[in-house]
Amino acid sequence: MADNDPTPEAGRLVLLASTHRVAAGLLSWPAWEALRGAARGLVGNEGHPLVPPVRQAGVRVEVVDIERYSLGRSLAEAAVPGTVVVWIGGPDGDPGLADSLARLAVEGGLDPMPEIELLPGSYDLPGARLLDLVAVMDRLRSPGGCPWDAGQTHESLVKYLVEESFELVEAIEEGDREALLEELGDVLLQVFFHARIAEEDAAEPFGIDDVAGGIVEKLTYRHPHVFGDVHAPTAEHVEANWEQLKAVEKQRESVVDGVPLAQPALALAAKLHSRAAKAELDVPLPEADDLGSRLLALAVEAQRQGLDPEAELRAAARRYRDAIRQAEKDK
Repeated sequence: MADNDPTPEAGRLVLLASTHRVAAGLLSWPAWEALRGAARGLVGNEGHPLVPPVRQAGVRVEVVDIERYSLGRSLAEAAVPGTVVVWIGGPDGDPGLADSLARLAVEGGLDPMPEIELLPGSYDLPGARLLDLVAVMDRLRSPGGCPWDAGQTHESLVKYLVEESFELVEAIEEGDREALLEELGDVLLQVFFHARIAEEDAAEPFGIDDVAGGIVEKLTYRHPHVFGDVHAPTAEHVEANWEQLKAVEKQRESVVDGVPLAQPALALAAKLHSRAAKAELDVPLPEADDLGSRLLALAVEAQRQGLDPEAELRAAARRYRDAIRQAEKDK
């Protein structure tokens, strides 16, 4: 090339990133424009989920078998001057590709080095990682998965649900943010686990979408002040309306219908008193001539003061635990 010849325009390498958590054809407009305008569209695997919709759109895609260690150089070399090459990134994000291209640019191992653009073609929506949890649970319960997970039932998981719930309560009461994050995940796992087991029921199967759909419908129905035209300016109005809607929905005959009797006794006592108070029922307490009656009276007293008797007792128990530890140190 003569000294006065113009330098050829550098090629351009577009690294197209996408997420497997949305439908494969749902790419952004810039992504489609890049694919349609590229001299070459490259992908590392014929089974890549984007290959069918991209080809259906009339865009030619070449499958290239490139070793991971040489992927960066091979793609840079493919983007010859004056052309645009689009690399459809793998579902794993092509670990190491960005670093290898950066080293190539710094070390000057290719002349001319193409311009490199990272183009997000699709994004995760809020809650998208829940799809990963669905996939993980399906893998664990399916043939070839985990024998322990595959052998669990609704009944066998009850103790874990209770334990995880109490561990979540403890994280909240201790103000431990790291533990809160972990324990919320453990409780969420229990929900997904039970939903996955329910899918296998021969008589009445349902899945996580049915669970989510049911709670969405319930929340919409019980919040007419948000999703309808009911006026509820205060939290008290909202709570009263909620109880009224539940009574109609559940066709309850008593204010104490639906109160789970298996909950801890102090919480049960407080809940029963709360239901009676909301119904403006003046129900006298049993004579406090035994331990159970005295505990009931204490739970009602806490409820009247706006306190959670379970939380108060746990707080006192934690103080007692700390005192025991101190006594052990002083012994």
